[in-house]
Amino acid sequence: MKVSVCMITYNHENYLKQAIESVLIQKTQFDFELVIANDNSPDNTITIIEEFINQHPNGYKIKFLNNKENIGMMPNLIYALNNCNGDYIALCEGDDYWIDENKLQKQVDFLEKNTDFAICFHKVNVETNGIISNDTITGKSNQTTTIYDLAKGNYIHTCSVVYRNHLFADFPNYFYTSPIGDYFLHMLNARYGKIHFINQTMAIYRVHNTSYWSSKQQNEREIIWINFVENIKDNFNTKVQKLLDKQIFKLKVSNLPFWKKNLLKFKFKLQETIKTKKYT
Repeated sequence: MKVSVCMITYNHENYLKQAIESVLIQKTQFDFELVIANDNSPDNTITIIEEFINQHPNGYKIKFLNNKENIGMMPNLIYALNNCNGDYIALCEGDDYWIDENKLQKQVDFLEKNTDFAICFHKVNVETNGIISNDTITGKSNQTTTIYDLAKGNYIHTCSVVYRNHLFADFPNYFYTSPIGDYFLHMLNARYGKIHFINQTMAIYRVHNTSYWSSKQQNEREIIWINFVENIKDNFNTKVQKLLDKQIFKLKVSNLPFWKKNLLKFKFKLQETIKTKKYT
């Protein structure tokens, strides 16, 4: 049995050493590889990775994919994932890091014993400008959830997830151009099993102005997210689509006046009733 740790990186020279080291120090009873896909970073990323390969005791575990041209976030993620040969895949981007050397073992142990689960994730802390705090970005999660919970909104940090590899054969076409990869990937995997939450802090999600999502204003994020959710709906069953529609609706009305919000809620419920009658 083998685990692949997928790490995509671009201009992460200030954070990359900590990310790589946190993976290579993992204590496991199984073999693991660290697949790093560098998207032609113009900084010192290559030098940092090569030093780990040549000097770290576990450097041989690194599979280094170095793009000669910048191909973009999603193509780089897909390239990395397609080179992950493990039975399980863990995710850790080049600006995040793990803080528990037994993280992989704990998550894989659970998935090995519970074959009806597709995903295992855990609690994280958030680091902003060197200050570490409790996570307020994602909502609280129950120990066991399903795709129907996840369709209401994302509660899984990328650096916390381990999932079964090869749950589906090919990525949907939209995945290649999607502005958001992690939530889409979690949703696709959640079609094949339940989701388990470990209530232990085992990773740090880093917020900084150079990251794609953190650099956006709140109104920009909402517009991006609404369009994104609209585009992923067709990959899921009718029940999941309805939950995704509700997620979109909540975002659209979040900043509206009270009277207008209630009017739109009434119209939305009416449309849902009509749809339900149509398909029953």
